[in-house]
Amino acid sequence: MFDIKWIRDNPDAFDAALARRGLDKASARLIALDDARRSHIARLQEAQERRNAASKEIGKAKATKDEAAAQALIDEVAKIKTFIQEGEEEERRLNEALDKALCVIPNLPLDDVPYGEDESGNVVYRTWGEKPELSLGFAPKEHYELGEANGGMDFAVAAKLSGARFVVLKGQLARLERALGQFMIDLHTTQNGYTEVSPPLLVNSETLYGTGQLPKFEEDLFKAGDNHYLVPTAEVPLTNLVAGEILTEDLLPLRVTALTYCFRSEAGSAGRDTRGMLRQHQFQKCELVSVTTPETSLDELERMLGCAEMVLQKLGLHYRVMTLCTGDMGFGSQKTYDIEVWLPGQNTYREISSCSVCGDFQARRMSARLRPSDPAAKGLRYVHTLNGSGLAVGRTMIAVMENYQNADGSITVPEVLRPYMGGLEKIG
Repeated sequence: MFDIKWIRDNPDAFDAALARRGLDKASARLIALDDARRSHIARLQEAQERRNAASKEIGKAKATKDEAAAQALIDEVAKIKTFIQEGEEEERRLNEALDKALCVIPNLPLDDVPYGEDESGNVVYRTWGEKPELSLGFAPKEHYELGEANGGMDFAVAAKLSGARFVVLKGQLARLERALGQFMIDLHTTQNGYTEVSPPLLVNSETLYGTGQLPKFEEDLFKAGDNHYLVPTAEVPLTNLVAGEILTEDLLPLRVTALTYCFRSEAGSAGRDTRGMLRQHQFQKCELVSVTTPETSLDELERMLGCAEMVLQKLGLHYRVMTLCTGDMGFGSQKTYDIEVWLPGQNTYREISSCSVCGDFQARRMSARLRPSDPAAKGLRYVHTLNGSGLAVGRTMIAVMENYQNADGSITVPEVLRPYMGGLEKIG
């Protein structure tokens, strides 16, 4: 969400940033909406001032027994009252029109974000590890081939129960998924300084508006009741913990994490990744959220990225970090890093985490503000928010299965997961 005053003061910079996003100029249209709103408010204020003045004149006219003048003033006040009542409704309409226009405009990219029209414009930021050598006389299989062969991954039963893009995990694979989630949440809370939260998985529309999913992306959500939706990511409830709050600097940075199920309709992915677990309607994710001062948010982004990378490093999985270009960034992001893990079965990299800094974009939508620690400083500021996956559990399980597969179809359990697997060394 943007401050219309900033747009009025910086129309060229605003339009130039939108152009980097591949969008048309919008400052003139937004300023025209604001002009209409301001002009109407000015007329209302003039009417209120005239009503107050006329009310005083009525008393003077009555005091001098000028009944004709008093009645004329009474009639004038009645007309002004009607105009104000109708005008206040018009003011609400004009405010809503401006807010509606502003709330669907994506965040502006930072200057160092590379320009690009789509994912082909993304830039490698760094890599870690080496691609595994699986040249032991067998071609690496994809995760669903391994899972279906050992009976631990059942898509047919899931389709019978719920439809496409669901899976039933059984036995050791069900335990592997649970182990990965527990490993992630333990790592982030014991080593990375995040506080664990168990949030609701049903949230209202105001909460989704605060983080930017509504109104623009309603088709991607699962609605449950008149004003409730299943969370598409725990970013939504975690970030909204500070909605409507005025925070003090001693409380920041606020770092919270949650291991939850997420629910997405995948409305725009028809025909994509239809095999296996890569793109599901329901999946687990370990979410990371930070709330910071404006001065520290970029450093926090690098820290959050490092926390997400630590999961893959401890699992011994090769990955690369990509800086997303302007055409591939999310709606609320100023800058995003994607972590892409190597999948031998697919012979390609696949996204396993996104870490984004949103600046004050979400904070303005949810009115999350900061009181300065300096007593001499005046006014409140908006906090900055960040979010990242630390990591997507299902995709991490895919990576473990494909990178640790053996020629006989078994899967070696990474050492860091064995305590969560009862000491099991191999899924057979």
